[in-house]
Amino acid sequence: MAQNATIYKVELSVSDMDRHYYETHKLTVAKHPSETDERLMVRLVAFALNAHEHLEMTKGLSSDDEPDIWQKSLSGELDVWVALGLPSEKVIRQSCAKAGKVYIYAYGGKPAEIWWDKVKNSTARFASLEVVNLTEEDTAALAGLASRAMKLQVNIQDGDLMVSVDESVVYLTPQTWKRAE
Repeated sequence: MAQNATIYKVELSVSDMDRHYYETHKLTVAKHPSETDERLMVRLVAFALNAHEHLEMTKGLSSDDEPDIWQKSLSGELDVWVALGLPSEKVIRQSCAKAGKVYIYAYGGKPAEIWWDKVKNSTARFASLEVVNLTEEDTAALAGLASRAMKLQVNIQDGDLMVSVDESVVYLTPQTWKRAE
């Protein structure tokens, strides 16, 4: 019998001094049965880094042709495509053809570095693509913050993040492997 998704209720407060964005988002997030707490938290951090009033979580792992997070224009075009993990060159190419901006948040330590060495040359032609790596230590610490009902505070300044839930705080320094032009 297939397992059902686990529902997480998240109050995500974003204070992004870099983009001058300050807002609280009430999110209901479905955690796929095969999704780890680490991936769930990376998804929430990616949401915070791209926070916008029209940004939405998608079906994620449940759908092959959707990103993890997207932002559509009022006329339905894909403005922002946010993917997590280590997508194939084909998926990267298709994503860049579908959306105005594509963000990939890689994580996982050594496998992420190997993936990037393999795909970085083929991504040079995509001006709208940004690739960011989160270290294994950072994402492991994030996983420790996960709970079914969270009040998550994310402060962003000079590219660094402070993520807190109650009294627990994790500091992240994302590494930009490729910057969008």
